[in-house]
Amino acid sequence: MEPKPATEPKKSSVWVLPYKTQSLQSLYTIGKKLGQGQFGTTHLCIEKSSGNLYACKTIPKKKLICKEDYEDVWKEIQIMHHLSEHPNVVRIKGTYEDALYVHIVMELCAGGELFDRIVEKGHYSEREAAKLIKTIVGVVEACHSLGVIHRDLKPENFLFLSSDEDAALKATDFGLSVFYKPGETFSDVVGSPYYVAPEVLCKHYGHESDVWSAGVILYILLSGVPPFWAETDMGIFRQILRGKLDLESEPWPGISDSAKDLIRKILDRNPKRRLTAHEVLCHPWIVDDTVAPDKPLDSAVLSRLKQFS
Repeated sequence: MEPKPATEPKKSSVWVLPYKTQSLQSLYTIGKKLGQGQFGTTHLCIEKSSGNLYACKTIPKKKLICKEDYEDVWKEIQIMHHLSEHPNVVRIKGTYEDALYVHIVMELCAGGELFDRIVEKGHYSEREAAKLIKTIVGVVEACHSLGVIHRDLKPENFLFLSSDEDAALKATDFGLSVFYKPGETFSDVVGSPYYVAPEVLCKHYGHESDVWSAGVILYILLSGVPPFWAETDMGIFRQILRGKLDLESEPWPGISDSAKDLIRKILDRNPKRRLTAHEVLCHPWIVDDTVAPDKPLDSAVLSRLKQFS
């Protein structure tokens, strides 16, 4: 029997990637653990040829139970490549696979999480919140224009590239993201309790759900608390589906009418009426530098954000 050519695609039952790769260890030295996700662990890694630092997300294949799990990891890698040119999406450097693991090497975001940075800086205003939400919704708009729904937008998934004052904010985790076609709807309930859109809980949703999640982030950026809150996940879901949006109690009287107008239009339970990502980016509070005030937000907002992060 003739030996099979080396280029033949690997069988999908055991392999995630449809091509053979070099070994991670031949190109990188693995450093300290940076974080732990649902499927994978992220470590610092150093490229041997250059000394450059990267982050490496390692997924143990023993955690991939069925064919769908294998397909999901491959899909995450494809989506990262698809979005990788966007200035506010973490760049993928390479993927490596061996018998036991899949490794995704990407840009290292060493500047910390979104809320931690705000708390650290200590001075913070509507204008700064507007800049941050413009970046976050910019990523959402890019995803949607490329036919991707993120499905897990939350502050922990946004990291700063470095500790520099002007460091870029980057979206990092596309593990729950999916490709979609115009008008396509989904029914699997995914995401994180505070940020999940009402239509996701009703198991019939599309790309509009990402905008809702960005609206929840905006509400927290301005008040330090989530708009829909309860002691249990079930309680949070009940509030998301039926609770009243509070824009009256502290600190809302001190926040501009334009910001509140934007939040009302994003946190609209009807996805057809809800602003699109593009419409959010065209709202005066985001576009016009003079609309979002530069006066410091109430210090109570910062101390609540601290508890939240």
